[in-house]
Amino acid sequence: MVPANPVNRHMSPLAAVFTVVLCAIFGANTVAIKISLLGFGRFTAAGVRFLMAAAAITCWAKFSGRNFTIPRRLWGRLSVVCGLFTFQLALFYLGLSKTNASRGALIANIVPFIVLLLAHFFLPDDRITWRKLVGMLLGFTGVALVLSGTTPSDVNMRSGDFIVLAAAGLWAINAVYTKKIISDFEPFHLVYYPMLVAGPLYLAAGWLWDTSMFFCLTLQIGLAVIYQGLICAAFGFVAWTTMLQKYGASTLHAFVFIMPIAGVLAGGWLLAEPLTLRIMLALGMVSAGIIVVYLEPRKASPTLPVGRSY
Repeated sequence: MVPANPVNRHMSPLAAVFTVVLCAIFGANTVAIKISLLGFGRFTAAGVRFLMAAAAITCWAKFSGRNFTIPRRLWGRLSVVCGLFTFQLALFYLGLSKTNASRGALIANIVPFIVLLLAHFFLPDDRITWRKLVGMLLGFTGVALVLSGTTPSDVNMRSGDFIVLAAAGLWAINAVYTKKIISDFEPFHLVYYPMLVAGPLYLAAGWLWDTSMFFCLTLQIGLAVIYQGLICAAFGFVAWTTMLQKYGASTLHAFVFIMPIAGVLAGGWLLAEPLTLRIMLALGMVSAGIIVVYLEPRKASPTLPVGRSY
């Protein structure tokens, strides 16, 4: 069961810097995925990543005395989360194999805005306010700029963009569903078990549909896989959960605008992706939308960072 929500506390400068770094780690994950796809098949890369992360979280959970048991009455709910997780990440890896990491990072950050829209209809006491509406319009407009920034010759990139958008839609549905059921679980259950289920399924899909499961393994590609599995998925979850318990969701959410910025800038720096005026305008609008939404005072929530397990 999830403990009572903590009272938000004032962050020390060191804690604020750590949170900035953590958000940058989440944001730059799209770049790590693109690099890993230089040597792994799409589904194989996802399978290796999440089995690696599941193994690390198993060690952490055992060391910290977490309870792994799921009551039988909750198996159905957990199965829904596992199914959504598996499909959304499969789509995300497939989409990123066709488009740029910077574009994928921007499109993926539409998740918080879709969550706000869905929460208005499906979660009690989570209604759209004027401030949220302005933030949503900024975010949706920014993503629309990205999607409209392709030419007829960019068929592969365009299809990748829309596959990532579909993944973001599934992620938002999963996030809202998770908010409805999270009080019945320990938070790590809703991250650990989906990884444990999805990992073998991705490897099976890689064996069936990847042209080659492994075709090149360099230090850079190996580090990219480790980054995704151990740093972003495993360490990122443990660190975010720890900070959430100490400072509360309202405080942490003030930093999430860093994620799209980190994704776009890392794509330009590490992959030499073109940071066009359209991309930079889209980045400004998505980041501004997140800032506007999360500047609104909110009750602390036990939920995980929305869409940050990408």
